[in-house]
Amino acid sequence: MGLAKSLWTTPQEHLRAHTPQNPVLYFAPTALQDAAQRILRGFPGLVTYAVKANPDDMVIENLAAAGVRGFDVASPAEIALVRRLVPGAAMHYNNPVRSRAEIAAGVAAGVCSWSVDSHSELAKLAAQVPGGAEIAVRFKLPVAGAAYDFGAKFGAAPEAAVTLLAEVARLGFTPSLTFHPGTQCTEPTAWAAYVDAAADIARRAGVRLARLNVGGGFPSHRRTGAPPALEPLFEAIAQSARAAFGARMPALVCEPGRAMVADSVTLATRVRAIRDDAAVFLNDGLYGALAESALVGMPERISVLAPSGAPRRGPARPRIVFGPTCDSVDRLPGEVALPADTAEEDFVLFHGAGAYSTVTATRFNGFGALDFATVRRLA
Repeated sequence: MGLAKSLWTTPQEHLRAHTPQNPVLYFAPTALQDAAQRILRGFPGLVTYAVKANPDDMVIENLAAAGVRGFDVASPAEIALVRRLVPGAAMHYNNPVRSRAEIAAGVAAGVCSWSVDSHSELAKLAAQVPGGAEIAVRFKLPVAGAAYDFGAKFGAAPEAAVTLLAEVARLGFTPSLTFHPGTQCTEPTAWAAYVDAAADIARRAGVRLARLNVGGGFPSHRRTGAPPALEPLFEAIAQSARAAFGARMPALVCEPGRAMVADSVTLATRVRAIRDDAAVFLNDGLYGALAESALVGMPERISVLAPSGAPRRGPARPRIVFGPTCDSVDRLPGEVALPADTAEEDFVLFHGAGAYSTVTATRFNGFGALDFATVRRLA
């Protein structure tokens, strides 16, 4: 993310001083550390940060300072990043499809846990990964409750997971299970269903699990009102695991990304034009730091500031909002409620923009340049 080292009090202070022409991502380290410590206190097991959500050096360093000691990595580049910044951290390579060269890189770097969802990929791991290493079979269920489902690409059906898990144990690896309920999952019943299925898979395979990784998917604060409560989700996971496994309950692992990093960043965009008092054109959009809105929907926590930094307080008016590129696809979903007095050169702030923003931004049409600033607080 290339965050600036100078420290500002708030985004408003920086905007007044610089009136930036590029979109700006404002990072609050204290907000990140607070979120990390909340999850570390609340989750009943090992917490591993999903590096893919935001791999900036300052993010990884602040998470390590907050006490995070495990990282969910998905590529040799993420492995090298974690080894450089947090040399002693545990790394879980949970992308279940890898080339042989990628497996070799993980072995050389000391990856301690691997996931798999097919016999062909298990064979590749068995040929290179040291005996006794943890291999977690990833499975999927048709469970609702998330903004979008990850099961279309990864995860074995329960019947296939049974045979895979038995094979992991037979080959002499440490057998575990893993799943992912989908992003922005707010339903405790989704995790409970997966935990129950995991216990059934282990029983049918005749295997005692070392660990159960319950994935990520914990929600960030995208809607207006109070932030989502994570503690009921953690308690539902713990209760479900105790009930499903009894004395054979495995150690629990989770891999939050969005819930840990999203609310430590605010994105400030600028109004390039308002066409005939109708559609609004911003200097960022679906090809930039707002790319994810097409998948999970628009965040509701939006505010508008005049160039002076004063908030616009007009009544909400639904507007079509476009990004800066010449592609018609570059439109934010639905209509966005903006103050009626929003004007050209105003700043439109999207709060909770720390996850899947910089990592998905492109330079299409010559746009996509992002500025960065570090702040004490976001409001």
